[in-house]
Amino acid sequence: MTAAPAHRIKGGVQSPVRHESAIGHVTGSALYLDDVPTVPGTLEAALVLSPHAHARIASVDFARALAAPGVRAAIAAGDIPGRNDIAPILKGEPALADGVAEYVGHPVAAIAADTLDQARAAAKRVEIAYEVLPPVLTIEEALERGLLVAPEQKIERGDVGPALDAAPLRLAGEARCGGQDHFYLEGQIALAVPGEERDMQVFSSTQHPTEVQHGVAHLLGLPFNAVTVDVRRMGGAFGGKESQATIIAGIAALLAWKTRRPVKLRLARDDDMQATGKRHPFLIRYEVGFDPEGRIQALDMLYAANAGNVADLSPAVIARALCHADNCYFLPNVRLRGLACKTNTVSNTAFRGFGGPQGMFGIEAVIDAVARHLRLPLETVRQRNFYGIGRNDTTPYGMKVEDNIIERVMAELDGAVDLARWRSEIDAFNRANPVVKKGLATMPVKFGISFNLTTLNQAGALVHVYTDGSVHLNHGGTEMGQGLFVKIAQVVAEAFQIDVEHVRVSATSTGKVPNTSATAASSGTDMNGMAALDAAGRIKARMAEVAAAHFGVPAGEIVFADNRVFAGNKSLAFAELAEMCWRRRVSLSSTGYYRTPKIHWDGQAGKGRPFYYFVYGAAACEVAIDTLTGEMRTLRAELVQDCGRSINPAIDLGQTEGAFVQGLGWLTTEELWWDRAGRLGTHGPSTYKIPGSRDVPPVFNVRLLPDAPNREDTVFRSKAIGEPPLMLAIAVWLAARDAVASLGDHRLAPKLDAPMTPERILAAVDDMKARSA
Repeated sequence: MTAAPAHRIKGGVQSPVRHESAIGHVTGSALYLDDVPTVPGTLEAALVLSPHAHARIASVDFARALAAPGVRAAIAAGDIPGRNDIAPILKGEPALADGVAEYVGHPVAAIAADTLDQARAAAKRVEIAYEVLPPVLTIEEALERGLLVAPEQKIERGDVGPALDAAPLRLAGEARCGGQDHFYLEGQIALAVPGEERDMQVFSSTQHPTEVQHGVAHLLGLPFNAVTVDVRRMGGAFGGKESQATIIAGIAALLAWKTRRPVKLRLARDDDMQATGKRHPFLIRYEVGFDPEGRIQALDMLYAANAGNVADLSPAVIARALCHADNCYFLPNVRLRGLACKTNTVSNTAFRGFGGPQGMFGIEAVIDAVARHLRLPLETVRQRNFYGIGRNDTTPYGMKVEDNIIERVMAELDGAVDLARWRSEIDAFNRANPVVKKGLATMPVKFGISFNLTTLNQAGALVHVYTDGSVHLNHGGTEMGQGLFVKIAQVVAEAFQIDVEHVRVSATSTGKVPNTSATAASSGTDMNGMAALDAAGRIKARMAEVAAAHFGVPAGEIVFADNRVFAGNKSLAFAELAEMCWRRRVSLSSTGYYRTPKIHWDGQAGKGRPFYYFVYGAAACEVAIDTLTGEMRTLRAELVQDCGRSINPAIDLGQTEGAFVQGLGWLTTEELWWDRAGRLGTHGPSTYKIPGSRDVPPVFNVRLLPDAPNREDTVFRSKAIGEPPLMLAIAVWLAARDAVASLGDHRLAPKLDAPMTPERILAAVDDMKARSA
């Protein structure tokens, strides 16, 4: 028989297909939730936020607000018919403050009115009596008072105390990295529409429709099947719409329940930044023992996070930080402790990297300090501590590193940029320039993929094939601009061997795929792609049986290719076979399911295999600092990123670039500043500085690692991409430290915290000069 033609379909896997909403994004035709026309009678909502960081709520008086024009309802904690608890992990986290307001911006009440202006005006008329209490605002104060939102976590191996005592050399130090606002372009928003009887339909800008479903059901006292949550797209999320979106959707649903009318709640940027959580700031303290070659023999580290007023996702963030505190390095004797400190600030939450950036920030401070103390190149000390192959290959939490390619990744980087020559150019510049100093540093990354909580590593999908050959796809993942929908469409197109334009992805809905996990942990394509592939495979097998009967050949000889179905030199169009299946009463619909294999985790013991595999990357960055003003510029960034066998190189390239720039912002310009009363001073674009076009390095090159398929059986051997490149930006922080170190004794580690504002750089410069005098 003649083999099927070897034509490539349009838009299958490994094709650089544009984002499925790309045209809509640039023309404005892509509809976000606030763009969707509402039905007549829809009400607008506004929040009443606490002006105090810590205060007892003595009374709430709605009389003046309810008398205002257009006002239809007002609610506080006492008006909630169900359970006022939307905690994603623990318990006792109210949607509306109940008895005590615990941060400036804490939602205390909400108003629904005919128009947005009326709702916001009425919110200012709500009279609340507060008894102000002393707040706790810093990690240090929380540590001193023993205030935590969750129990301490620990990962330990070996005998750290004796190993430290026996080490030839020892250093102690600390490092701090700040928080970061998600600053998604589309703010928090939800539209709740009451249905028949007790049903509630919620349209939400959320990464986690199932969590919104559960939160709304708890607040209203309903079973989960009475609440349906839909998400078509988000205008950015970055973790900020994982748990935080439930607050907004829950309050909208409460007002809709009370008025029996649709209610939309959308936050203004200032309110959004004050009321919703951010990346966790960390205080990191360490003591390290090492030999004269720079090999670490013992390490004792404390990771203390500012969790804010409630636990939220902090326990999971701490766990992931500890699981990334090794980065690429074998630590024979190690104790890692994680504390989620309670403060009277907004509850910090998920953010791209989910503790991984802070974990790596800490260990890189240690490696840099060791290298400087020994006057060895940073890359030399790193190489001597890298995980090995067949030896020194087990993490502190007991997982064997079986896919180690970090030395290959670093070699690819060096081969592309010639690090030795680059370093000599930096040194020559610094000798000739007394005021402006340059720095150069590299950053290796090993980032684990999977949720630490094993239960969450599952996904579902729903696929229909219609009689014209077009395909409808639904899955549990959400689209927030990252390109998930087009990747899953490519997977299904590849499975059926049809052009990707024939596959349409519909809005994520709890009514179609139930019990979903958040689109987070960089696992969206891994899990939902495999679930969609499972569903497509089931339909394809049925179609193959029909084709085999039609052509009179065994099903094993049926080949799907080039939008057709072949049996030797005979073929049918895919659409013809679809109609034939329908006529023969063969189902063209299937659910699909996937659960990540091999993983397990014991959080109490701090042991297990929490990750299915690791993603690797490396960066080299050059910066310049002005030692008189503290101004800094990132001049050049060279990145090598491991994507496995990329499903969509164009999407993966964009994700790598975007993640790096977001990491750059975290470490340089994005400063969150609170005053002594706990008021956030940086709550809008006028005071909170995200990276702009001039902050992106003028020389910015990204290379996707070639010929590196995932060793694990992921969807078409691809790897996750959403989070890992963010940590490559730590090279910028290390390069700035390198520039500061050029001013004094090279054995001294610069005291430079992040974000590296001009004030902090100047302080680091002065400190380096003083210690070197």
